[in-house]
Amino acid sequence: MAEEIKKEDKCCAQGNKVFSTVLKVVLGLVFLALGAIAILRWWGLLLMIIKGCIGLFLILAGVITLAIAKE
Repeated sequence: MAEEIKKEDKCCAQGNKVFSTVLKVVLGLVFLALGAIAILRWWGLLLMIIKGCIGLFLILAGVITLAIAKE
């Protein structure tokens, strides 16, 4: 009797695990699709942001290089 209850619990737990995994995969695919759509729709604005960040990136790279050279 106790073995039957344990088997049923394992079955339900395994079913919940499969459902959880499928839900995560579907949610991941939805996020990927939304991200791709956002990139395609706002491509011009994305390029503007990247161009605006180049100067800050170069300053950061210079500070890191100087900190490494100081050691």
